[in-house]
Amino acid sequence: MDIASFVTSLLTSFLIFVVLVLVFTWLSRRPGNAPVYYPNVLLRGLDPWEGRGRGTRSPVGWIQQAFRASEADVVHAGGVDAAVYLVFLSSVLAILVFSGILLLPVLLPVAATSHALEASAGSNASAAHNFTVIERLALGNVEEGSFRLWAFIGSVYWLSFVTYFVLWKSYKHVSNLRAAARSTSDVKPEEFTVLVRDVPIPPPDQSIKDSVDSYFRALHPDTFYKAMVVTDIKKADKIFQEIEGHKQKIAHAEAVYAESKTANKPEGTKPTHKTGFLGLIGKKVDTIEYCNEKIKELLPKLEEEQKNTLSEKQQRAAIVVFNSRAAAASASQTLHAQMFDKWTVTEAPEPREIIWSNLPMKMYDRNTRRSVIYFIVFLTVFFYLIPISAISAITTLEKLRQKLPFLKVVVDQPTVKTVLQAYLPQLALIVFLALLPALLLFVSKSEGIPSQSHVVRAASGKYFYFIVFNVFLGITISSTLFSALRTIIDNPKGVIDMLGSSLPGSATFFLTFVALKFFVGYGLELSRLVPLIIFHLKKKYLCKTEDEVRAAWTPGDLGYNTRVPSDMLIVTIVLCYSVIAPLIIPFGVAYFALGWLIAKNQVLRVYVPSYESNGRMWPHMHTRIIAALMIYQATMIGAISLKKFVYSSVLIPLIPISLIFAYTCHTRFYPAFAKTPLEVARQELKETPNMGAIYAAYIPPCLKPEKLEDVEVFEDAQSRTTSRAPSF
Repeated sequence: MDIASFVTSLLTSFLIFVVLVLVFTWLSRRPGNAPVYYPNVLLRGLDPWEGRGRGTRSPVGWIQQAFRASEADVVHAGGVDAAVYLVFLSSVLAILVFSGILLLPVLLPVAATSHALEASAGSNASAAHNFTVIERLALGNVEEGSFRLWAFIGSVYWLSFVTYFVLWKSYKHVSNLRAAARSTSDVKPEEFTVLVRDVPIPPPDQSIKDSVDSYFRALHPDTFYKAMVVTDIKKADKIFQEIEGHKQKIAHAEAVYAESKTANKPEGTKPTHKTGFLGLIGKKVDTIEYCNEKIKELLPKLEEEQKNTLSEKQQRAAIVVFNSRAAAASASQTLHAQMFDKWTVTEAPEPREIIWSNLPMKMYDRNTRRSVIYFIVFLTVFFYLIPISAISAITTLEKLRQKLPFLKVVVDQPTVKTVLQAYLPQLALIVFLALLPALLLFVSKSEGIPSQSHVVRAASGKYFYFIVFNVFLGITISSTLFSALRTIIDNPKGVIDMLGSSLPGSATFFLTFVALKFFVGYGLELSRLVPLIIFHLKKKYLCKTEDEVRAAWTPGDLGYNTRVPSDMLIVTIVLCYSVIAPLIIPFGVAYFALGWLIAKNQVLRVYVPSYESNGRMWPHMHTRIIAALMIYQATMIGAISLKKFVYSSVLIPLIPISLIFAYTCHTRFYPAFAKTPLEVARQELKETPNMGAIYAAYIPPCLKPEKLEDVEVFEDAQSRTTSRAPSF
């Protein structure tokens, strides 16, 4: 890409961002759009414009509010997970700012006053003029063996130690943030419960419920409260969902019926529908009467299935409730059985994020599935490199002109050619990557993971390694993919030299990629044009009840499974090019500064958390930043050694230093993330916990009694030793 295309891409992206910010400012002022731009505020029962002066509704008013909001405000609005995500963004921003303070004023003059590129062009004056400003201000313009390379070696050390310092401070801060959240005086059901898996087969005269009760009552006689055995709820949940669906149809039909009543036709018109496929075929019936009849038919079936599920479909997993937080924390950290594959006890997830179908899965099944899925992911990562490389090669103007000759008339136009060169490869790559996250979530869930937050962390890790290998390395070496693979197989040590030689040639591409991501991507995120259009279409043509309108604007959470890996890709790109092409540092700073600002605005106003893991994602973020740093260090070893600098080996100690740093952080901080410390769990509560409500919180909706007093009946239905007859 020449400098004209690069500048065109940059200016166009910036213009799009400015337009989207102005559109956001205008649209977010309109009261009818409040459900799109302030759903979090509305769900908390607040007025989006209460206490907001004229200045806060200016184009930069949202920026002022984001800066004024404290971390406590973020935790209150979006939870600890959202606050930890902002810590991640601010940590990377701090790394780049502190590194850039030294790297930019040192490396740019060193590279600019070198003449390696002109020397390589020789007497070919036209070739010498073809080098862009980016290339002249990069490592490639420094002569081989020059003592100027010491500046680049020192910069690698500086960035590495800045990263260590910032990550250490951030890990300590997040650890304290998590401890504060786990020690609050509020009563949270998950803090009083543990998840028990791999329950042994009970004796013939006992149910699994009786076996769990007797086991934990014997081991924890003073603190055990109750146990709830996991059951197979597929059939009961199916009936329950049918009933809920009919209730929604009745509410919708009644709203339509009410609208049909006019002065000229006071009796109105009752809604009807056909009972066949998708309501297109079959007998036409009165919707309200038909759905009421269906509910009457299904309610006895649900009641019977509930009884059958509780007594006959018990599975070998349970939720065990203790009468204090400290007792639950202690139990989750205790080895209960002599055999490691029996009575596996861990901290329980939040009730809303439990994946019930995964809980009964045996340990050996989980381990086998995990191994198979890792192998599948490995194959996916490897074979996805082929289409990624094909996209990188095909989406160039030269290839398009060869393969599609009829496009020559269009692509040869100077204006069109400049725009296509600036955007085509990057847009193709972004669209292609959008197809993967759903697959990774599905395979991660298939591992037998018990909670949604854990699935998101697992999918995020897979996605990170996928995009680093396929996007970063794939784009870098795509022109010689198979020869590169052959080189790696024949000479594994040659991968560092290959990275060092391949990365400089892709600097302009990745500069454009980062600019496109933060200008256009964050502009669309802030403006929320797509959710706005979808909401108004649904509200006008589909929604008739308040519940339907609310469902149309409920925004969901931040989407950590795709957001975090995408940010990690930018971390990897910016770190690896920070010394090779220092001009990328301002782009990285802009990406993470805008990302922090817009993410904070969205957390405070828009997104609603679907779960709370109290920052469990942070250790994974930390580990992957270290992984990106080590890729950067290995790349720089190769890049400096290719310059035939005899002192390039000075960089080698950085890799073991990074490993030691990662190990030190893991041993010092990670245990408090894996388990809740007793000194945290023992903090006093502001009120006596309602143990019945805590127990009821874990009853699946399809089995939940209508009244809290009926929880005893629910528990009795799982036991064979009780004399009380279970009934609903």
